[in-house]
Amino acid sequence: MSVTSQTPPSASLCIQRRSRFSAASASPPSLLLKSHRLFPQIRASAGSSSSVDTGLITELDAVSGFSEIVPDTVIFDDFERFPPTAATVSSSLLLGICGLPDTIFRNAVDMALADSECSGLASSDARLPCFFNKALVNVGGDMAKLVPGRVSTEVDARLAYDTHGIIRKVHDLLKLYNDINVPPERLLFKIPSTWQGIEAANLLESEGIQTHLTFVFSFAQAAAAAQAGASVIQIFVGRFRDWARNHSGDREIESALARGEDPGLALVTKAYNYIHKYGHKSKLMAAAIRNKQDLLSLLGVDYIVAPLKVLLSLKESVTYPDEKYSFIRRLSPQSAANYTFSDEELVKWDQMSLASAMGPAAVQLLAAGLDSNADQAKRVEEFFGKIWPPPNV
Repeated sequence: MSVTSQTPPSASLCIQRRSRFSAASASPPSLLLKSHRLFPQIRASAGSSSSVDTGLITELDAVSGFSEIVPDTVIFDDFERFPPTAATVSSSLLLGICGLPDTIFRNAVDMALADSECSGLASSDARLPCFFNKALVNVGGDMAKLVPGRVSTEVDARLAYDTHGIIRKVHDLLKLYNDINVPPERLLFKIPSTWQGIEAANLLESEGIQTHLTFVFSFAQAAAAAQAGASVIQIFVGRFRDWARNHSGDREIESALARGEDPGLALVTKAYNYIHKYGHKSKLMAAAIRNKQDLLSLLGVDYIVAPLKVLLSLKESVTYPDEKYSFIRRLSPQSAANYTFSDEELVKWDQMSLASAMGPAAVQLLAAGLDSNADQAKRVEEFFGKIWPPPNV
């Protein structure tokens, strides 16, 4: 693979042709920032104390003693307040980069479009995915220089039901990362939690490749992902709750409501208890947190992805030693040990049992997530097709 070290002929193409792109996806800077989701490599505190003895510290400092609190967005001007520790690279992020007039990752995309190996492919069906892969890795490589933790790279959602296609894609991305000297221990690969995705994660983890399973909306998916040995399992609390507010007929949700529990918080709690009670290596990430109470209800889970408004509230609130309010660890290995699971929840999950256990919420939310990500990937390739070949090439 040959990549020139000089400014490529396509430099600034994202900006030069912005008018053609923005008609389909014009967005304020926040679109880019929202697409850059972070998670750290450091796990939650393993301490078993039930509260924090706070001196004159912020609430953010207090809750960080239980879980790793992760910013849901990267505001590049806010590095000092909320310094990123790791990063996710996705098709949504690439769209954002090309939709903004000035980002530090613009050149990474332009260099991908100038890649001689991709440019030499005769068919656009081969050339555009090559540019797409190269752009993901170039941006991921730049991020790896900026953050101390791992970089998670999204695997094309159009491969969600193709186990071997997912594995081939991860191997291709891993080779590209190796070409730019990003070691595998700095990387995760973000894979949808279809059965085929879970199976791919199992095989990849057996090779020592770290995986990040996403779009988990049921206990069955979480348990199957844990059995597969996924490094990170991501549950979207808010999306699950939103579905519950507007739909009915999901047994898992109705069971939580009958116990007086929030369905999203209950799903995270159950998945955490399963992982810790049965000794799985996976780390659990609670995403789509909507408010401070959500965060406080999940203290102890490995990662909590919090929106900026919650982070600002926590950082601007000071806790005094004589205050009655205290922060309680809600999830712990000790509490997990006392959690009871039914026999049907302790099966060795396979494709048939997973399909039968996933309720309508999981089926619909998984499909919606896949459709959204697949559409974004298609838009990236279509945009690259419009701006390539660059002038003078």
